[in-house]
Amino acid sequence: MSPAGRRRHPASRRRPLDGARLTAFDVLDGVSSRDAYANLLLPQLLRERPELDERDAAFATQLAYGTLRAQGTLDAILAGLVSRPLGELDPRVLDLLRLGAYQLVDLRVPSHAAVDTTVDLARAVVGTGASGLVNAVLRKVAAGGDREQWLAALGGDGEQRLALATDHPRWIVDAWRDALGGDDELEPALLADGTAPEVHLVARRVPRETLVEESGGAAGPWSPYAVRLPGGDPGRVPSVRSGAAAVQDEGSQLAALLLSRAPLEGRDEAWLDMCAGPGGKAGLLAAVRPDGVRLTAADRAPHRAELVRQALRGEDDVEVVAADGREPPWQAGSFDRVLLDAPCTGLGALRRRPEVRWRRTPEDVPPLVELQTELLAAALASVRPGGVLAYVTCSPHTEETVAVVDTAAARDDVEVLPVAPLFPEVPGIARGDHGQLWPHRHGTDAMFMALLRRTR
Repeated sequence: MSPAGRRRHPASRRRPLDGARLTAFDVLDGVSSRDAYANLLLPQLLRERPELDERDAAFATQLAYGTLRAQGTLDAILAGLVSRPLGELDPRVLDLLRLGAYQLVDLRVPSHAAVDTTVDLARAVVGTGASGLVNAVLRKVAAGGDREQWLAALGGDGEQRLALATDHPRWIVDAWRDALGGDDELEPALLADGTAPEVHLVARRVPRETLVEESGGAAGPWSPYAVRLPGGDPGRVPSVRSGAAAVQDEGSQLAALLLSRAPLEGRDEAWLDMCAGPGGKAGLLAAVRPDGVRLTAADRAPHRAELVRQALRGEDDVEVVAADGREPPWQAGSFDRVLLDAPCTGLGALRRRPEVRWRRTPEDVPPLVELQTELLAAALASVRPGGVLAYVTCSPHTEETVAVVDTAAARDDVEVLPVAPLFPEVPGIARGDHGQLWPHRHGTDAMFMALLRRTR
């Protein structure tokens, strides 16, 4: 059982604590105090609390994800209502204020319900003194109206209003504008980061038609292996339980398929997934490779390499190694095709991990770019002359994508191949010679893809 699940809250003398709101608070607290990921912690808590019915679980999910997503806007509201900087508050109190404010501002929960239940939580979790502060501040939030009224009251320039209205830090707004090439799609793209994503499945060792029938989902529009679910627990699908299918975003599937579709000169016998953990793309590559192709999957972290082994269980002619691609155990030029799904900021998956937009900062980008550049150089050394390399990140940020590829492409032995012709069925994928998926265009994570050939 998780630390959050073991926490004992003193009983409130007034009334029982609301289970959905308590669970949402425990998610916020885990994110704040332990850098937990909400999409991992929340399902764990729901499994540990069977007393929550389906409706309670749905409300807890809405509260936790919504509060995390709106954190910057909520903090802008709260900052003018608290007499000291928010950073000086007990982190639990700040999380409670955010939770209550989200209900008032975004969900328009009646003030008596939102305020009273949050005050009860404050009294139980922190103490009576904290409950008084929470009560006073949230009543001021309620008096200020809904989101539109608060945005008008906060003022600011157009850029600041867009950032607050779409729940993004301004630096991400700027990065999205740059990646999109202007303002035409900027607001829809930002708003799409706030929509709950569908669950996507990948049919690895089962016909897609069978997976559609088992799951009650629909065939995905882009990947020939994708199934999109309207809801429910994917773990209940027989093919998912058996490992013949798995949960995988359709954009991630296209990134793996890019490598398999790339035109190749000469032999096609050895493939490498260089940063393979946790194994989703390696699993699809294993399923779609031609007969006789050996797949090597590597990851620097031993525990992630073990996840890859589990994903590839039952596959023949595969090798999983725990290795840093920059210091590989294989010889240079060993592979015909190489996939580099490079570590990145993860800004392309903000729908799934809403807290990341506030956890990441502009200062995180340069060290990651340095790592990406080093890994791409190592990946090019691992592919033979005439072989191809797919560079992939789950981020559209220009510094992590186009700029990294441009550095590699400046070499006289590297050729950039266009991505869009390999996906004629996917409209709006071209980003110059590269590929870029977007939630608002494609219903996928914002996955970037580039294709390189080593010429000699």
